[in-house]
Amino acid sequence: MSTVVYTSSLAGIPTSQLPFFPLKPVKSKSCRLIYWDVSSVTISSNNCGKRVRLQFSARVTMCSSNPSSIPSAGYRQPKVVWIWTESKQVMTAAVERGWNTFIFPPDRRELANEWSSIALIHPLFIEEEKLFDSEGRRVAIFFEVSSPQQLQLLQPVDKQPDNVIINLVDWQVIPAENIVAAFQGSQITVFAISKTPSEAQVFLEALEQGLGGIVLKVEDSTAVLELKDYFDRRNEDNNILNLTKATITQVHISGMGDRVCVDLCSLMRPGEGLLVGSFARGLFLVHSECLESNYIASRPFRVNVGPVHAYVAIPGGRTCYLSELNTGEAENGTLYSALLQNAETVALICPSQGSEFPKKAIPVTSLKVGDEILLKIQGGARHTGIEIQEFIVEK
Repeated sequence: MSTVVYTSSLAGIPTSQLPFFPLKPVKSKSCRLIYWDVSSVTISSNNCGKRVRLQFSARVTMCSSNPSSIPSAGYRQPKVVWIWTESKQVMTAAVERGWNTFIFPPDRRELANEWSSIALIHPLFIEEEKLFDSEGRRVAIFFEVSSPQQLQLLQPVDKQPDNVIINLVDWQVIPAENIVAAFQGSQITVFAISKTPSEAQVFLEALEQGLGGIVLKVEDSTAVLELKDYFDRRNEDNNILNLTKATITQVHISGMGDRVCVDLCSLMRPGEGLLVGSFARGLFLVHSECLESNYIASRPFRVNVGPVHAYVAIPGGRTCYLSELNTGEAENGTLYSALLQNAETVALICPSQGSEFPKKAIPVTSLKVGDEILLKIQGGARHTGIEIQEFIVEK
Protein backbone atom coordinates (compact mmCIF):
# COMPACT_ATOMS: atom_id res chain seq x y z
CA MET A 1 0.00 0.00 0.00
CA SER A 2 1.12 3.55 -0.59
CA THR A 3 2.04 5.59 2.49
CA VAL A 4 -0.23 8.55 3.17
CA VAL A 5 1.43 11.94 3.68
CA TYR A 6 -0.43 15.13 4.46
CA THR A 7 -0.38 18.34 2.48
CA SER A 8 0.24 21.71 4.09
CA SER A 9 -3.40 22.72 3.59
CA LEU A 10 -4.55 19.73 5.62
CA ALA A 11 -2.00 20.02 8.39
CA GLY A 12 -2.35 23.81 8.54
CA ILE A 13 1.26 24.65 7.70
CA PRO A 14 1.60 28.32 6.72
CA THR A 15 3.06 28.69 3.23
CA SER A 16 5.64 31.17 4.51
CA GLN A 17 7.03 28.60 6.96
CA LEU A 18 6.87 25.64 4.62
CA PRO A 19 10.13 24.64 2.94
CA PHE A 20 9.86 22.49 -0.12
CA PHE A 21 9.47 18.83 0.63
CA PRO A 22 12.80 17.09 -0.01
CA LEU A 23 11.89 14.74 -2.84
CA LYS A 24 13.67 11.43 -3.17
CA PRO A 25 14.32 9.97 -6.63
CA VAL A 26 13.01 6.57 -5.52
CA LYS A 27 9.40 6.12 -6.59
CA SER A 28 6.88 4.65 -4.21
CA LYS A 29 4.31 2.10 -5.17
CA SER A 30 2.27 3.16 -8.15
CA CYS A 31 -1.40 4.05 -8.09
CA ARG A 32 -4.16 3.33 -10.53
CA LEU A 33 -6.80 5.92 -11.37
CA ILE A 34 -10.27 4.41 -11.26
CA TYR A 35 -13.79 5.78 -11.42
CA TRP A 36 -16.39 6.06 -8.71
CA ASP A 37 -19.55 8.10 -9.00
CA VAL A 38 -19.40 10.74 -6.30
CA SER A 39 -22.53 10.90 -4.18
CA SER A 40 -22.06 14.09 -2.18
CA VAL A 41 -19.72 16.64 -0.71
CA THR A 42 -20.03 18.03 2.80
CA ILE A 43 -18.42 21.35 3.64
CA SER A 44 -17.94 22.03 7.34
CA SER A 45 -17.00 25.51 8.50
CA ASN A 46 -15.13 24.44 11.65
CA ASN A 47 -14.31 21.44 13.76
CA CYS A 48 -17.73 21.34 15.43
CA GLY A 49 -19.67 23.46 13.17
CA LYS A 50 -21.59 24.43 10.12
CA ARG A 51 -22.02 22.04 7.24
CA VAL A 52 -22.98 22.50 3.64
CA ARG A 53 -23.86 19.40 1.61
CA LEU A 54 -23.20 19.58 -2.11
CA GLN A 55 -24.51 16.81 -4.37
CA PHE A 56 -22.51 15.95 -7.46
CA SER A 57 -21.75 13.12 -9.81
CA ALA A 58 -18.22 13.77 -11.01
CA ARG A 59 -15.94 10.75 -10.97
CA VAL A 60 -12.75 11.32 -9.05
CA THR A 61 -10.53 9.17 -6.90
CA MET A 62 -7.23 7.41 -6.54
CA CYS A 63 -6.57 3.92 -5.32
CA SER A 64 -3.43 1.95 -4.71
CA SER A 65 -2.38 -0.54 -7.34
CA ASN A 66 -3.00 -3.51 -5.09
CA PRO A 67 -4.50 -6.13 -7.46
CA SER A 68 -7.31 -6.79 -4.98
CA SER A 69 -8.63 -3.28 -5.58
CA ILE A 70 -9.19 -3.86 -9.29
CA PRO A 71 -12.95 -4.17 -9.78
CA SER A 72 -13.03 -6.87 -12.42
CA ALA A 73 -10.61 -8.41 -14.85
CA GLY A 74 -13.36 -8.76 -17.42
CA TYR A 75 -14.10 -5.06 -17.26
CA ARG A 76 -10.65 -4.41 -18.63
CA GLN A 77 -10.98 -6.62 -21.68
CA PRO A 78 -10.67 -4.63 -24.92
CA LYS A 79 -13.99 -3.83 -26.54
CA VAL A 80 -14.65 -3.92 -30.29
CA VAL A 81 -16.46 -1.15 -32.17
CA TRP A 82 -18.00 -1.56 -35.63
CA ILE A 83 -19.68 1.32 -37.44
CA TRP A 84 -22.93 1.15 -39.43
CA THR A 85 -23.40 4.33 -41.41
CA GLU A 86 -23.73 5.85 -44.87
CA SER A 87 -22.26 9.20 -43.79
CA LYS A 88 -18.82 10.03 -45.06
CA GLN A 89 -18.31 12.37 -42.08
CA VAL A 90 -19.01 9.52 -39.68
CA MET A 91 -16.65 7.26 -41.61
CA THR A 92 -13.87 9.84 -41.51
CA ALA A 93 -14.31 10.50 -37.78
CA ALA A 94 -14.30 6.77 -37.03
CA VAL A 95 -11.20 5.99 -39.10
CA GLU A 96 -9.33 8.88 -37.50
CA ARG A 97 -10.06 7.31 -34.11
CA GLY A 98 -8.96 3.82 -35.05
CA TRP A 99 -12.32 2.23 -35.89
CA ASN A 100 -12.17 0.95 -39.46
CA THR A 101 -14.74 -1.88 -39.61
CA PHE A 102 -17.94 -0.77 -41.38
CA ILE A 103 -21.23 -2.53 -42.05
CA PHE A 104 -23.02 -2.04 -45.38
CA PRO A 105 -26.41 -3.18 -46.69
CA PRO A 106 -26.19 -5.53 -49.69
CA ASP A 107 -27.10 -2.75 -52.14
CA ARG A 108 -24.31 -0.40 -50.95
CA ARG A 109 -21.24 -2.20 -52.23
CA GLU A 110 -20.42 0.78 -54.42
CA LEU A 111 -20.25 2.97 -51.33
CA ALA A 112 -17.93 0.44 -49.71
CA ASN A 113 -15.68 0.49 -52.78
CA GLU A 114 -15.67 4.30 -52.80
CA TRP A 115 -14.65 4.51 -49.15
CA SER A 116 -12.03 1.78 -49.60
CA SER A 117 -10.39 3.95 -52.25
CA ILE A 118 -9.86 6.85 -49.84
CA ALA A 119 -9.35 5.11 -46.49
CA LEU A 120 -8.10 1.81 -45.14
CA ILE A 121 -11.36 0.19 -44.06
CA HIS A 122 -12.64 -3.33 -43.48
CA PRO A 123 -16.11 -3.58 -45.08
CA LEU A 124 -18.71 -6.14 -43.98
CA PHE A 125 -21.93 -6.85 -45.88
CA ILE A 126 -25.39 -7.85 -44.66
CA GLU A 127 -27.02 -10.80 -46.39
CA GLU A 128 -30.06 -12.63 -44.99
CA GLU A 129 -29.47 -11.75 -41.32
CA LYS A 130 -25.81 -12.66 -41.62
CA LEU A 131 -22.64 -10.62 -42.05
CA PHE A 132 -19.95 -11.48 -44.61
CA ASP A 133 -16.56 -9.99 -45.41
CA SER A 134 -15.47 -8.93 -48.91
CA GLU A 135 -14.34 -12.48 -49.67
CA GLY A 136 -17.67 -14.03 -48.82
CA ARG A 137 -16.72 -15.52 -45.44
CA ARG A 138 -19.36 -15.40 -42.74
CA VAL A 139 -18.27 -13.10 -39.93
CA ALA A 140 -21.37 -12.74 -37.74
CA ILE A 141 -25.08 -13.42 -37.43
CA PHE A 142 -27.86 -11.04 -36.41
CA PHE A 143 -30.30 -11.82 -33.62
CA GLU A 144 -33.29 -9.65 -32.70
CA VAL A 145 -34.59 -9.67 -29.13
CA SER A 146 -38.05 -8.22 -28.51
CA SER A 147 -39.37 -10.64 -25.89
CA PRO A 148 -38.15 -12.82 -22.98
CA GLN A 149 -38.79 -15.91 -25.10
CA GLN A 150 -36.44 -14.69 -27.84
CA LEU A 151 -33.83 -13.83 -25.24
CA GLN A 152 -33.91 -17.38 -23.88
CA LEU A 153 -33.12 -18.69 -27.36
CA LEU A 154 -29.88 -16.70 -27.46
CA GLN A 155 -27.35 -19.13 -26.03
CA PRO A 156 -23.76 -19.96 -27.01
CA VAL A 157 -23.62 -23.04 -29.23
CA ASP A 158 -20.80 -24.70 -31.12
CA LYS A 159 -22.21 -23.94 -34.57
CA GLN A 160 -22.38 -20.20 -34.01
CA PRO A 161 -19.79 -17.95 -35.67
CA ASP A 162 -17.28 -16.04 -33.60
CA ASN A 163 -19.52 -12.95 -33.52
CA VAL A 164 -23.20 -12.40 -32.73
CA ILE A 165 -24.90 -9.03 -33.28
CA ILE A 166 -28.01 -8.47 -31.18
CA ASN A 167 -30.71 -5.87 -31.67
CA LEU A 168 -32.51 -5.21 -28.36
CA VAL A 169 -35.84 -3.77 -29.44
CA ASP A 170 -37.47 -3.21 -26.05
CA TRP A 171 -35.59 -3.45 -22.75
CA GLN A 172 -31.83 -3.01 -22.86
CA VAL A 173 -30.16 -3.20 -19.45
CA ILE A 174 -31.61 -6.44 -18.07
CA PRO A 175 -31.36 -8.35 -21.40
CA ALA A 176 -27.76 -7.19 -21.80
CA GLU A 177 -26.95 -8.44 -18.30
CA ASN A 178 -28.58 -11.80 -19.06
CA ILE A 179 -26.55 -12.11 -22.25
CA VAL A 180 -23.30 -11.30 -20.45
CA ALA A 181 -24.09 -14.03 -17.92
CA ALA A 182 -25.05 -16.56 -20.59
CA PHE A 183 -21.94 -16.00 -22.70
CA GLN A 184 -19.35 -15.74 -19.92
CA GLY A 185 -16.47 -18.09 -20.64
CA SER A 186 -17.54 -18.37 -24.28
CA GLN A 187 -15.20 -17.47 -27.14
CA ILE A 188 -18.09 -15.76 -28.95
CA THR A 189 -18.07 -11.97 -29.07
CA VAL A 190 -21.55 -10.49 -28.62
CA PHE A 191 -22.17 -7.07 -30.16
CA ALA A 192 -25.17 -4.84 -29.48
CA ILE A 193 -26.54 -2.38 -32.00
CA SER A 194 -26.38 1.08 -30.40
CA LYS A 195 -27.92 4.23 -31.80
CA THR A 196 -26.37 6.58 -29.24
CA PRO A 197 -23.18 6.64 -27.15
CA SER A 198 -25.27 6.37 -23.98
CA GLU A 199 -26.81 3.12 -25.25
CA ALA A 200 -23.33 1.85 -26.02
CA GLN A 201 -22.22 2.62 -22.47
CA VAL A 202 -25.11 0.58 -21.07
CA PHE A 203 -24.08 -2.43 -23.14
CA LEU A 204 -20.36 -2.08 -22.43
CA GLU A 205 -20.89 -1.90 -18.65
CA ALA A 206 -23.59 -4.57 -18.16
CA LEU A 207 -22.67 -6.70 -15.11
CA GLU A 208 -19.38 -4.73 -14.97
CA GLN A 209 -17.81 -6.88 -17.70
CA GLY A 210 -20.11 -5.72 -20.47
CA LEU A 211 -20.72 -7.14 -23.91
CA GLY A 212 -17.75 -7.75 -26.16
CA GLY A 213 -18.49 -4.95 -28.57
CA ILE A 214 -21.00 -2.56 -30.05
CA VAL A 215 -22.22 -1.71 -33.54
CA LEU A 216 -22.66 2.06 -33.57
CA LYS A 217 -25.46 2.77 -36.07
CA VAL A 218 -25.47 6.55 -36.55
CA GLU A 219 -25.42 9.24 -39.23
CA ASP A 220 -23.98 12.00 -37.02
CA SER A 221 -20.23 12.18 -36.47
CA THR A 222 -20.79 13.73 -33.03
CA ALA A 223 -21.78 10.29 -31.75
CA VAL A 224 -18.39 8.92 -32.80
CA LEU A 225 -16.60 11.70 -30.94
CA GLU A 226 -18.67 11.16 -27.79
CA LEU A 227 -18.08 7.40 -27.87
CA LYS A 228 -14.34 7.92 -28.25
CA ASP A 229 -14.39 10.32 -25.28
CA TYR A 230 -16.15 7.62 -23.26
CA PHE A 231 -13.46 5.08 -24.15
CA ASP A 232 -10.74 7.59 -23.26
CA ARG A 233 -12.28 8.09 -19.81
CA ARG A 234 -12.82 4.37 -19.42
CA ASN A 235 -9.22 3.58 -20.31
CA GLU A 236 -7.91 5.96 -17.66
CA ASP A 237 -8.39 3.23 -15.07
CA ASN A 238 -5.48 1.43 -16.72
CA ASN A 239 -3.16 4.41 -16.36
CA ILE A 240 -0.43 3.86 -13.81
CA LEU A 241 0.28 6.98 -11.75
CA ASN A 242 3.63 6.98 -10.02
CA LEU A 243 3.80 8.53 -6.56
CA THR A 244 7.01 10.08 -5.27
CA LYS A 245 8.09 9.74 -1.65
CA ALA A 246 8.12 12.97 0.37
CA THR A 247 9.15 13.74 3.95
CA ILE A 248 7.14 15.83 6.42
CA THR A 249 9.42 18.62 7.67
CA GLN A 250 7.03 20.60 9.88
CA VAL A 251 3.52 20.41 11.33
CA HIS A 252 1.61 23.50 12.43
CA ILE A 253 -1.94 23.77 13.82
CA SER A 254 -3.82 26.64 12.19
CA GLY A 255 -7.23 28.21 12.82
CA MET A 256 -10.65 27.14 11.65
CA GLY A 257 -11.83 27.08 8.04
CA ASP A 258 -14.30 25.45 5.67
CA ARG A 259 -13.46 21.84 4.92
CA VAL A 260 -14.88 19.32 2.47
CA CYS A 261 -15.92 15.68 2.80
CA VAL A 262 -16.51 13.71 -0.39
CA ASP A 263 -18.92 10.73 -0.43
CA LEU A 264 -18.46 8.22 -3.24
CA CYS A 265 -20.65 5.48 -4.68
CA SER A 266 -18.06 2.75 -4.11
CA LEU A 267 -16.47 1.35 -0.98
CA MET A 268 -12.79 2.14 -0.58
CA ARG A 269 -10.22 -0.12 1.03
CA PRO A 270 -7.14 0.68 3.11
CA GLY A 271 -4.66 2.55 0.94
CA GLU A 272 -7.32 4.24 -1.19
CA GLY A 273 -8.43 7.84 -1.21
CA LEU A 274 -8.36 11.09 -3.19
CA LEU A 275 -5.46 13.08 -4.66
CA VAL A 276 -5.67 16.52 -3.07
CA GLY A 277 -3.32 19.46 -2.57
CA SER A 278 -3.00 23.22 -2.09
CA PHE A 279 -0.99 23.39 -5.32
CA ALA A 280 -1.86 21.60 -8.53
CA ARG A 281 1.83 20.73 -8.99
CA GLY A 282 1.77 18.38 -6.01
CA LEU A 283 -1.22 16.28 -4.98
CA PHE A 284 -1.31 14.07 -1.90
CA LEU A 285 -3.13 10.78 -1.49
CA VAL A 286 -5.60 11.51 1.33
CA HIS A 287 -6.92 8.34 2.92
CA SER A 288 -10.61 7.45 3.10
CA GLU A 289 -12.51 6.93 6.35
CA CYS A 290 -12.50 3.16 5.86
CA LEU A 291 -10.43 2.43 8.97
CA GLU A 292 -12.21 1.31 12.14
CA SER A 293 -12.27 3.42 15.32
CA ASN A 294 -13.70 2.93 18.80
CA TYR A 295 -15.97 5.98 18.82
CA ILE A 296 -17.50 6.19 15.36
CA ALA A 297 -18.34 3.71 12.62
CA SER A 298 -16.09 3.62 9.58
CA ARG A 299 -17.37 5.22 6.40
CA PRO A 300 -15.43 3.55 3.59
CA PHE A 301 -17.29 5.62 0.98
CA ARG A 302 -16.02 8.95 2.37
CA VAL A 303 -12.85 11.01 2.18
CA ASN A 304 -12.39 13.97 4.55
CA VAL A 305 -10.30 15.79 2.00
CA GLY A 306 -9.61 19.23 3.46
CA PRO A 307 -10.29 22.91 2.74
CA VAL A 308 -12.50 24.31 0.02
CA HIS A 309 -9.57 25.93 -1.81
CA ALA A 310 -7.70 22.66 -2.37
CA TYR A 311 -7.23 21.05 -5.77
CA VAL A 312 -8.51 17.52 -6.40
CA ALA A 313 -7.53 15.21 -9.27
CA ILE A 314 -10.31 14.40 -11.73
CA PRO A 315 -10.37 12.30 -14.94
CA GLY A 316 -8.54 13.52 -18.00
CA GLY A 317 -5.41 14.54 -16.08
CA ARG A 318 -7.20 17.65 -14.85
CA THR A 319 -7.81 19.22 -11.45
CA CYS A 320 -10.57 21.36 -10.00
CA TYR A 321 -11.22 23.05 -6.68
CA LEU A 322 -13.09 21.04 -4.08
CA SER A 323 -15.61 23.88 -3.83
CA GLU A 324 -16.45 23.46 -7.52
CA LEU A 325 -17.81 19.92 -7.29
CA ASN A 326 -21.58 19.78 -7.79
CA THR A 327 -24.30 18.01 -9.74
CA GLY A 328 -25.63 20.92 -11.73
CA GLU A 329 -27.87 23.93 -11.39
CA ALA A 330 -31.26 24.13 -9.68
CA GLU A 331 -33.48 26.13 -12.01
CA ASN A 332 -36.67 26.25 -9.91
CA GLY A 333 -36.53 25.68 -6.16
CA THR A 334 -34.12 23.40 -4.34
CA LEU A 335 -32.06 20.74 -6.10
CA TYR A 336 -32.18 17.18 -4.76
CA SER A 337 -30.13 14.31 -6.11
CA ALA A 338 -30.07 10.52 -6.05
CA LEU A 339 -27.85 7.99 -7.83
CA LEU A 340 -29.65 4.80 -8.88
CA GLN A 341 -28.77 1.77 -10.95
CA ASN A 342 -29.61 2.23 -14.62
CA ALA A 343 -31.96 -0.74 -15.03
CA GLU A 344 -35.55 -1.28 -16.03
CA THR A 345 -36.25 -2.97 -12.68
CA VAL A 346 -35.33 0.16 -10.67
CA ALA A 347 -38.12 2.70 -10.46
CA LEU A 348 -39.35 5.83 -8.68
CA ILE A 349 -42.88 6.25 -7.36
CA CYS A 350 -45.27 8.80 -8.86
CA PRO A 351 -47.95 10.77 -6.99
CA SER A 352 -51.39 9.16 -6.91
CA GLN A 353 -54.11 10.37 -9.23
CA GLY A 354 -57.12 10.75 -6.96
CA SER A 355 -57.84 7.45 -5.20
CA GLU A 356 -55.49 5.51 -7.46
CA PHE A 357 -53.80 2.55 -5.78
CA PRO A 358 -51.25 1.15 -6.06
CA LYS A 359 -49.15 4.13 -7.02
CA LYS A 360 -47.54 4.16 -10.44
CA ALA A 361 -43.80 3.52 -10.77
CA ILE A 362 -41.53 4.94 -13.49
CA PRO A 363 -38.39 2.92 -14.34
CA VAL A 364 -35.27 5.08 -14.19
CA THR A 365 -34.53 4.07 -17.78
CA SER A 366 -37.73 5.88 -18.83
CA LEU A 367 -37.39 9.03 -16.71
CA LYS A 368 -37.53 12.34 -18.54
CA VAL A 369 -37.50 15.99 -17.59
CA GLY A 370 -40.90 17.02 -16.23
CA ASP A 371 -41.84 13.67 -14.67
CA GLU A 372 -43.28 13.98 -11.16
CA ILE A 373 -42.10 11.64 -8.42
CA LEU A 374 -42.52 11.38 -4.64
CA LEU A 375 -39.88 12.89 -2.33
CA LYS A 376 -39.61 13.26 1.44
CA ILE A 377 -38.20 16.62 2.54
CA GLN A 378 -36.36 16.76 5.84
CA GLY A 379 -33.48 18.52 7.53
CA GLY A 380 -30.15 18.02 5.84
CA ALA A 381 -27.77 18.61 8.77
CA ARG A 382 -26.88 15.35 10.53
CA HIS A 383 -24.39 14.07 13.06
CA THR A 384 -24.01 10.27 13.31
CA GLY A 385 -27.43 10.02 11.67
CA ILE A 386 -29.17 12.35 14.14
CA GLU A 387 -30.80 15.47 12.74
CA ILE A 388 -29.29 18.63 14.21
CA GLN A 389 -29.98 22.34 13.85
CA GLU A 390 -27.29 23.85 11.62
CA PHE A 391 -27.07 26.23 8.72
CA ILE A 392 -26.98 24.20 5.52
CA VAL A 393 -27.05 24.89 1.79
CA GLU A 394 -27.59 22.23 -0.87
CA LYS A 395 -26.68 22.77 -4.47
